Amino acid sequence: MIVRIMGEGQVKLADSHFTELNKLDDELLAEMERGDDEGFRRTLHALLDRVRELGEPLPDDALEPSELILPAPDATLEDVREMLSDDGLIPG
Repeated sequence: MIVRIMGEGQVKLADSHFTELNKLDDELLAEMERGDDEGFRRTLHALLDRVRELGEPLPDDALEPSELILPAPDATLEDVREMLSDDGLIPG
């Protein structure tokens, strides 16, 4: 799957990693619902770091369609709320 981190670029990520990433996504969603800005910030960075670690960066000139778009590291709670689906940021 091709994942875009807003403001950074794209990575190719194996579907096998999504179980782990969904756990972080669920934690992020719970922190957002509680209004826990500190926890939200920590978990968002953990999620993005994990995507960077597990994914293979695509060249900057690659024009692949992104199947999943994640917020930038400096996104606010409100920014991320606007991006959410019923499943959170990551489907499944």
